Amino acid sequence: MGARRAQDEGATGGPPAVASTLTPTPAPGDEDGTQAALEQVGPRLRQLRLEREATLADLSAETGISVSTLSRLESGQRKPTLELLLPLARAHRVALDELVDAPETGDPRVRLTPLTRHGRTYLPLTRRPGGVQAFKMVIPVEPGEPGELRTHDGYEWMYVLSGRVRLVLGSRDLLLGPGEVVEFDTRTPHWFGNPGPHPAEVLALYGPQGERMHVRS
Repeated sequence: MGARRAQDEGATGGPPAVASTLTPTPAPGDEDGTQAALEQVGPRLRQLRLEREATLADLSAETGISVSTLSRLESGQRKPTLELLLPLARAHRVALDELVDAPETGDPRVRLTPLTRHGRTYLPLTRRPGGVQAFKMVIPVEPGEPGELRTHDGYEWMYVLSGRVRLVLGSRDLLLGPGEVVEFDTRTPHWFGNPGPHPAEVLALYGPQGERMHVRS
């Protein structure tokens, strides 16, 4: 889940070096497709900003790009370049290719690619980098005493689908069953595991510092 993922996985590297303009040399007969893709960048930028409930002034303060330039980008009056879109992709927490190639609507299905860490199976349920991440986790039976309690920035929300989960949170030692929910600040020393007798399934949301979930137990 998010907390364990933050503990076990290192940060990914940055994007590869790319040219300074997003306008590629089109293949013969592909000029219309390239132009159509570029025309979608402005509406996509506006959609992302509105989803965040941010104003142009907010985005300008966050990226260092002037309000007038942002407005012209969103309206299609300014050609998108990497110098402009890289900080916008970081601000909106999306991959750069989403800004360039994504249509206004697309396939909403998330293709699950299971990950295995220390015997636990994680199924990512979100595909955007950064921000709140959702996981389904299958925890095998892990008898014995709790391991080392860990801390890191962020917030965790856990819903037990089946089985039992033992959560040690600071001085508290909790046993959670199906349908029970917990939410906690991951700067509090914590550990969780499955005392058995069956594998446990958990739905988890993890948000980095400042990304507290909008759900409550």
